[in-house]
Amino acid sequence: MIRFSTLLNRTATAIMLGSLLLLAGCHFGGTKDNITPASVKGQFGVVIEAYKDGQFLVDGALLSAVDTGSHFAYLRDQGRLPKTVLLLRSDESKIRKTHLQYLARMQLDYGFKAYYDDGGTLKEINPVETKARALEDHHAPMKMDEPMQGKDASGGAYDPSHQ
Repeated sequence: MIRFSTLLNRTATAIMLGSLLLLAGCHFGGTKDNITPASVKGQFGVVIEAYKDGQFLVDGALLSAVDTGSHFAYLRDQGRLPKTVLLLRSDESKIRKTHLQYLARMQLDYGFKAYYDDGGTLKEINPVETKARALEDHHAPMKMDEPMQGKDASGGAYDPSHQ
């Protein structure tokens, strides 16, 4: 049986107790700070905002999903394609599933990483889980004036038998 000196035992015990207190002190009262999208906005190559009906606000311009994809194609052709894209909610709309699906499609097409704001925390868009969607143009419903309803382009009454 090996016997250690009391000085060595006490030193080892003091080191263990000190290590334990140091680890406890590092953890005591400490919580992880949530990373807010506003605080990391500058760390992303491009920041876009979700808008109504699957549209996006890119650099202050309102673009459909197809136009947003064309914007990224232009950036790729110019050699300025960002490595990361951040999607935030706008004043007009929250981030919807269609926004995530469109951005997942762009992520696959152009090879950047896309993140979005999910209630104050950042999440990466996974194209497989999100089920990337083909890009579409936004077509707002057209409203016709009451006097024009039921008339053809020449101003006459519409007659389906003349087709």
